[in-house]
Amino acid sequence: MLTLHHLEYSQSFRILWLLEELGAEYELKSYNRDPETNLAPDDYKALSPLGTAPVITDGELVLAESNAIIDYILDSYPDSTLDPAAGHPDRARHLFWYHASPGSLMNLQGIAMILNVLEMRSPWPISKLLGAVFGQARKLFLNPRTAALLDLMEQDLGKQPFFGGDNLTGADITLVYPMYAARDRGQFEGRPNILAWFDRIEAIPSFKAAVAKDDRPHIAFRFSE
Repeated sequence: MLTLHHLEYSQSFRILWLLEELGAEYELKSYNRDPETNLAPDDYKALSPLGTAPVITDGELVLAESNAIIDYILDSYPDSTLDPAAGHPDRARHLFWYHASPGSLMNLQGIAMILNVLEMRSPWPISKLLGAVFGQARKLFLNPRTAALLDLMEQDLGKQPFFGGDNLTGADITLVYPMYAARDRGQFEGRPNILAWFDRIEAIPSFKAAVAKDDRPHIAFRFSE
């Protein structure tokens, strides 16, 4: 049986939601982070040496990386609407947003996080110098690229209710982690179509079931380490 090794406060929530949406049979094994370092515990790292989430096992198979796991699971559900088939009118839109999650949004968020950590943890006066340099990087690269991506999200969600088109797809599922991270940073102010997307996914029974199994009173996403 497929087992989802679920690290708390991590990207593995996406796979939990996927499995609930599919009505799949699976085992859920949860792991708590180290309270001091916030890193994955040793028994989790034995599966995933980098300590990143998510990870699944299926017999002898051990597989990491969210989109690889989503693809692997959906291979067993060829008729699922979560992966629009070739020729479907929403296929291209689904593919774009499915790959924009790790390729664009999370990439930009990762760069922003690294800059913030370097700036905050460096001693003065190095931190002041880094602040000036990183400020230019944010102004000239990070902020414009992020704004353009969020504007495209707002535009597309004004045309169809989900990132994958008229129906929920794997694109919405893989985007859920970075979207909550962005919302927590207040990046969706003045973008009502994006905010309405959150209302739609939170009303989906499988999303509610995943939240309940995550054993959290609310959704709280952080970049896993």
